[in-house]
Amino acid sequence: MCHNGDMESLLHIDIVAVIKAVGILGVSGMVFAESGLLIGIAFPGESLLFTAGLLASQGILNIWLLVPCVAASAILGDSAGYWFGKKVGPKLFTREESWFFKKAYVARTQLFYQKHGTKAIVLARFVPIVRTLAPILAGVGSMSYGTFVRFNIIGGLLWGAGVTLLGYTLGAIIPGIEHYLLPIILVIIGVSLLPIVYEWWHSRK
Repeated sequence: MCHNGDMESLLHIDIVAVIKAVGILGVSGMVFAESGLLIGIAFPGESLLFTAGLLASQGILNIWLLVPCVAASAILGDSAGYWFGKKVGPKLFTREESWFFKKAYVARTQLFYQKHGTKAIVLARFVPIVRTLAPILAGVGSMSYGTFVRFNIIGGLLWGAGVTLLGYTLGAIIPGIEHYLLPIILVIIGVSLLPIVYEWWHSRK
């Protein structure tokens, strides 16, 4: 049986080890997948970006390459999701459920669009699951690509570059912050889940 300390060490080692193993190209690939491919629903999102930025502050990754690669991957990933949605269309709604895809995810994203309109392309970046499906449903719906791409670029820069630079900045100004990486990641995950919890609680009411 794993003790709490062992579990913390395991979780901490995993994300750091993965980033060190795959490097900037691997991180960019995961960001691309999470931004517009259904399999990306399972990826870690903000915790990946924050940790990559933190490792860059320690000289493990090059921040001047990391930030533009991540931002570009986020933007290109969303664009790929848009055209996937344009091509697949209504077939998405009849897709069989799997461990990473649930029809409830589609319904949640549709409600997110109804509430926020085109701004959902930007806001969805910071909401797990919704950020993967938002560009796909934009392609399925009637949103023009010109409108989509404008909000896509804004969201990609705010999320991709912003979260990465946050990790880099905190890593540079706070000595030993890497020792508190797991609690920080858990807080990031918790904060990112708040919109989903709120929507669920609001729908229950």
